[in-house]
Amino acid sequence: MGLLDKFKQGLKKTTNLLKTDIRDIFKSEGRLVDDEFLDELFGALIKTDMGVQAGDETVEEVRGIYRGRVAEMSDVLETVKSKLKELMAQPAAPIDFAKSGPTVIMVAGVNGCGKTTSIAKLTKMFIDDGKKVVLGAADTFRAAAVEQLTIWSKRLGAEIVTGASGSDPASVAHQTVAKAVETGADICIVDTAGRLQTQQNLMQELEKIHRVLGKQIPEAPHEVILVLDATTGQNGISQAKHFTDAVKCTGIVLAKLDGTAKGGVVVAIRSQVGLPVKYVGVGEQPDDLALFQPEPFVDALFEEVGDL
Repeated sequence: MGLLDKFKQGLKKTTNLLKTDIRDIFKSEGRLVDDEFLDELFGALIKTDMGVQAGDETVEEVRGIYRGRVAEMSDVLETVKSKLKELMAQPAAPIDFAKSGPTVIMVAGVNGCGKTTSIAKLTKMFIDDGKKVVLGAADTFRAAAVEQLTIWSKRLGAEIVTGASGSDPASVAHQTVAKAVETGADICIVDTAGRLQTQQNLMQELEKIHRVLGKQIPEAPHEVILVLDATTGQNGISQAKHFTDAVKCTGIVLAKLDGTAKGGVVVAIRSQVGLPVKYVGVGEQPDDLALFQPEPFVDALFEEVGDL
């Protein structure tokens, strides 16, 4: 499956919502671009959870070009797509690998955000690329999380380091890196317990894990991946800001994109947070992970909208 098709799969619910709303706006071949039209267009875009700022900027672009004219839907959509691509512009941001030794990836996120599944998808991607992976189950307070990650490790062929229930997560992180160095692994992924961005004591625990990793390997962690649940929409903005303040996040994996009509939240994340979106989860299978690229993402978002 190509990148465009992966995005189409993940954005199906968002595209269906847009398709319905855009059809309602363009009741005939063309439509006069007046304040009423622009308000309706703004409403349709905002429903995808791209945020007021991005919605405003996109509508203003349409206003500047078409106001007072009868515009065809295809022309307006091209302008909307062009503006959204500009707002989300970023180079593709795959994992930044260490120059030597294991690449250490720390993964964080709130409870239920899809962290474990995202780690499994990343692991599958690395193993398919011929890399040796060691996982660290540093969510020591939730037995189910350790069990789930252990099942994935066996299924995918990765080693895993676990600790006793309730043990110090930073100790498990330390052991994981040591194992990766000892076995000559290429990648070391450290899972952390889900936590709300407002739980200060747990955020301090994350900072401790970050420090421990840096003491073992000076540049570690090479990546701090924040997993955001696409279904939470704008809540992801607050999460991204708090987690980045605590542990210097380097990028985002947007999970569960296929489960929501809020696919526009990627626009809000890019324009308001500034962190690169590295990958998006477009389905439930281990292969359903796509390297984020704005152009095919926006094309997929609107591909079927014009087929009215």
